[in-house]
Amino acid sequence: MNNHQHVVSVAAIIAALLGAAATTSAQSVCLPAPRLLTTMPMGGQLGSEVEVTITGQTIEDLEQLLFSHPGITAKPKLGTDGNPEPNKFMVTIASDCPPGIHEARVMSRLGVSSSRVFTVGTLVEVKQDQPATTVATAMPLQVNSICNATLPLRAVNHYSFEAKKSQRIIVDCAAKGIDSKMNPVLIIADAEGRDLVVERRGGALDFTVPDDGTYVIKVHELTFKGGAEYFYRLVVQEVAADAPLSRLPSVRSVSSFSWPPADFSRSASTPETEPNNKHAQAQKISLPCDITGSFFPAADVDTFEFVAKKGDVWWVEVASERLGRPTDASIIVQHVSVEGSDEKLTDVVELSDILSPVKRSSNGYAYDGPPYNAGSADILGKVEIKEDGVHRLQLSDLFGGTRNDPRNEYCLIVRKAAPDFALVAWALHMELRNGDRNALSKPIALRGGSTMAFEVVAVRRDGFDGEIELSMEDLPTGVTAVGLKIPAGQSRGIMLLTAQQDAPRGMHIAKFSGRAMVDGVEVIRPCQMASMAWPVTNAWSEIPAPRLLADIPVSVGGSEFAAISIAATESKVWEATAGATLQVPLKHILREDFSGATMGLKAFGTGFDRTPKFDVSLKADQSEAVFNLGTLKTVPGDYLIAFYGSAVTKYRYNPEAVTAAEFAHKRAQQEAADVAKEAERLAQDATAASGDQKTEAEKAIQAVAEKKKAADAAVAAAAKRLQDAKKLAQPKDIVDIIVSEPIAIRIKPAETK
Repeated sequence: MNNHQHVVSVAAIIAALLGAAATTSAQSVCLPAPRLLTTMPMGGQLGSEVEVTITGQTIEDLEQLLFSHPGITAKPKLGTDGNPEPNKFMVTIASDCPPGIHEARVMSRLGVSSSRVFTVGTLVEVKQDQPATTVATAMPLQVNSICNATLPLRAVNHYSFEAKKSQRIIVDCAAKGIDSKMNPVLIIADAEGRDLVVERRGGALDFTVPDDGTYVIKVHELTFKGGAEYFYRLVVQEVAADAPLSRLPSVRSVSSFSWPPADFSRSASTPETEPNNKHAQAQKISLPCDITGSFFPAADVDTFEFVAKKGDVWWVEVASERLGRPTDASIIVQHVSVEGSDEKLTDVVELSDILSPVKRSSNGYAYDGPPYNAGSADILGKVEIKEDGVHRLQLSDLFGGTRNDPRNEYCLIVRKAAPDFALVAWALHMELRNGDRNALSKPIALRGGSTMAFEVVAVRRDGFDGEIELSMEDLPTGVTAVGLKIPAGQSRGIMLLTAQQDAPRGMHIAKFSGRAMVDGVEVIRPCQMASMAWPVTNAWSEIPAPRLLADIPVSVGGSEFAAISIAATESKVWEATAGATLQVPLKHILREDFSGATMGLKAFGTGFDRTPKFDVSLKADQSEAVFNLGTLKTVPGDYLIAFYGSAVTKYRYNPEAVTAAEFAHKRAQQEAADVAKEAERLAQDATAASGDQKTEAEKAIQAVAEKKKAADAAVAAAAKRLQDAKKLAQPKDIVDIIVSEPIAIRIKPAETK
């Protein structure tokens, strides 16, 4: 969608006011953003058309339901009157659409929303419209089907299926993996409801049917929570007796962005060979190697033996947690020597977690870091061989004694240095004046004149230490992107997206990447985007659920402007000499009132991020940034910087809706007045009528009385909508992150005497 002009729909604005009231009034941190919260169903079968109902926050004036794959399309569902039914769409899934996880979003008044998972499968799909909370009311399911459902509060959903003796039935429940807040418990019971097998840890049930008959599936939340946000997809499927157990598709964790390495192919892997737990059973390998195995059975230790020379340097990488498994890999490498008839083992190195490249929040808020963990429980480390000879590598799951699952697979790579990097980004979180409710999902829905900042984090492979340039392409008209590079030896950069004040409404899927010179060759790697699955307003009371996104939609809403825009007074390169003082005048475009007279600003950008925090006026239209280049010790070169801070704006939600509601209220009053006049006229005519005319007049009076009753009700409803619109539009204190437009600076060498 490009340059699509926003058409204000009076009816849509009014219809959305009541739903928007609760969500907007509860928000005190960060300006309202459109968020898709639920879809029902949460997926569909290849080649089918399915009716989807959605809910969300601040998603009035819906134009489109969008998907991350072009094989899934949607159009509004039309009612019997030919008009679109609110929040309902007919979704068509092409027969060649890839099965698996996709993203669903809506384009609303404020721009593109946050996403919700929409899963495409190959099995028949049904939807549970009414909870079946007893064995007697259990909903019948076909084997080889999927049921989309929501769990009621403090209840258990029941299903029944028919099966034959010796059939192998898999019952699986997708919940956390499709953005649900539910921790599912699965039970298979007999026809009377007596439990046979139970799974309380989020796994699947692998059930061999003991006798022909009817069986019952019970589904509930671990702590019996429920509601619209506790949705799930339940599969009942027959599989061959010797078939591996496969799970329903799931979203990817933030940590998985760093896997796999570039040009990696699992088809070249060598399988682990059991038994290899003991030193005497060590599997002989040669380096480099690529091995696939599993942490199974419980307390499994896989031992590999290889020969290496003193001075060799090898890099070891293990992927397991990043493959979606609940594991924590640990490695010890030892040198093996023989003293008489005994072996002597000398530790060479121990390897464990991939630490987060940046310090993450330690308390669920953004007081000391972002609420995202770019690290992993997997391994990426270096082995320096200190002596010639035989070495053994022991690989285990650190807490594997409590896990006994053959699906806890791993991939072990030992290679010569292959310097590289992987990137992930997320919308900036920071400490705000009133405390950042730091687990909010933040879709890229730009207001005119706003700049949005994204933290970009790099995991560096095999000793790569160079700088990484950041770029974003394929943006909507009127939107620009500037990357503040990740400096050499560091792991954090900033991407800034700015919407011009007159940027038209639109949305594009952007391409985000990093570029670096690695061993003299230019390397370009994609940057993935992470987001919170839910707008968690208090991370102390609800655990945030971050994940990776399938794509990066960038939008401009076209209906609101930033409360304040800050930029240099001139669009030029600001020059200064090393060691001197640099003054950059700033202009403020104020569009709203603020609580407080000043705002503290800090600087983004290498060489300038040590600049002391300084105050700027929230009443004046200009200020000045001063840099003491001598104190900062900024070396000559070209720099890109920006300023950021927080301020409390007097935000008014959708004041245009007040105008629309006033118009609708006046129209309802006029229609009611016209009906009242008609009733008065008919009453007068009835007085003078006689015989058959009087009977017809009385019928007309009765009909117009019903019309008047409806018209009066319409006036009352319009008055209520107007009252709600005015309440929403009242100025409200909302603290938000303020980011300036990027500023280019050139530091020239000091003149030599």
